[in-house]
Amino acid sequence: MPPACSYLEATTTARGCEIKALKLKSIDLKNQTITIQRESTKTEAGARVVPLLPDGVLVLKKLLERANALGATDANHYLLPAYPKAKGEKFDPTNHQKTWRSAWRSLTKEAGLKGLRGHDLRHHSATKLLEAGSPDQVVMDIAGWVNGNMLSHYSHIRMQAKRQAIKALTLNLESLGKDDKPEVFNEKKTA
Repeated sequence: MPPACSYLEATTTARGCEIKALKLKSIDLKNQTITIQRESTKTEAGARVVPLLPDGVLVLKKLLERANALGATDANHYLLPAYPKAKGEKFDPTNHQKTWRSAWRSLTKEAGLKGLRGHDLRHHSATKLLEAGSPDQVVMDIAGWVNGNMLSHYSHIRMQAKRQAIKALTLNLESLGKDDKPEVFNEKKTA
């Protein structure tokens, strides 16, 4: 499942453990949201509602079809039911999948992204939101950060993006003629 789940990580800022712990009741296709429940989070942020992109809705529809086929039909069942413990057993929708390490390694190796961590997708999406000018408090709410400590980490990244962007404004003062230079650079003395 990693391609679908990694898409959700990259477009919702959700942690892998939060995606694995999604229950069917946490998915609202009508309002195009998922609710990350407190019991699956790392912080004390509590439940948070995260909007989905249109493709995220399609991904979740496919995952819901899969979950239903594997026996997850109750609102408290997990979207990603646990694998059978023994041959011949069925998936367990009352427990969630614990890992996708092997599938993730295969996926990243095939994509030429060996060493990429699933959590890097969360960092990337938070950075993109901030660089796009999303208000800090909105990003904190989406990502489930309870204080500004993580935000300060991403502010450093934003400063790098700002420095890169500002380079487009670089003027080559040596190539300008005296009359072309802004007045502040002309050598006229004023009384």
